[in-house]
Amino acid sequence: MNAIELKNITKIFGKYKAVDSLTLGVPKGSVYGFIGPNGSGKTTTLRMIMNILYPDSGEILVFGEPLKTATCDNIGYMPEERGLYKRMKVKDLLVFLGELKNGKNIKSKVDRWLERLDLSDWANKKIETLSKGMSQKVQFIATIVSEPELVILDEPFTGLDPVNTEIIKDGILELQKQDATVVFSTHDMSMAEKMCDFIFMIFKGKKVLDGTLASIQDKYANDTIRVRVMDGAAVLQNLEGVEKVNDYGQLQELRVSADADPHQILKTILERTRIRSFDIVKPSLNDIFIRIAGPEAREVQHA
Repeated sequence: MNAIELKNITKIFGKYKAVDSLTLGVPKGSVYGFIGPNGSGKTTTLRMIMNILYPDSGEILVFGEPLKTATCDNIGYMPEERGLYKRMKVKDLLVFLGELKNGKNIKSKVDRWLERLDLSDWANKKIETLSKGMSQKVQFIATIVSEPELVILDEPFTGLDPVNTEIIKDGILELQKQDATVVFSTHDMSMAEKMCDFIFMIFKGKKVLDGTLASIQDKYANDTIRVRVMDGAAVLQNLEGVEKVNDYGQLQELRVSADADPHQILKTILERTRIRSFDIVKPSLNDIFIRIAGPEAREVQHA
């Protein structure tokens, strides 16, 4: 069963088509990643699922039926624009919001999450005294403390340091273990790769990717060489059979043309420098994202 079903939904703002005939199913109990460039339609889609915006055409089903007020109590939503009552104390606010969602044993659950997210010492402080990262953790607790069956998080990792990113990641996976469905949008491709059962990419309002990471990568050949060399990216220029060198400093990714022999490329590199590591792989999600939405793709579209 799908927790969310979108059937040919379209949303237009003036002359701009933000979402274009989008059909999508989010399986119940999955962690589902939404990716796409800024302005691609991710947030608009999430807002339509929440009934904050209404599609101009198409149908949205949540738990098999159109979204109703009663159903909303079973959905936790963390919007991209964070917003909390700044004059309220942290614990008071979380209990208030949890009870609004008809949550049970909210006070004990708030205490547990405050401890888990290292916020217990701030329970009786006002929201306005918190740092941005702390406020984001409080917003996350507010979203999930009532234990909703469906959790929608718009950019949950933005602005978090690695420690707090790990804490939120663990929290999301705990929700899944409790049979919740979690949908989150992100610009962090490595997080999407590692966490998501399914990944959906929207570009210019249209679905361009949808499936498991493996099924998405299977659409591409083993056309990527990841290499670490002694003398850096400079010695990798003008290699026959290499279409592009993506330099990450300590590691380089070479995109190999379809008719090239990776082992011949390896031989040529060895003639130039020493190799520390060499792998032939399918492209990463980050590379696939750039191929679809990056400058090269735009040049092809305008050619």
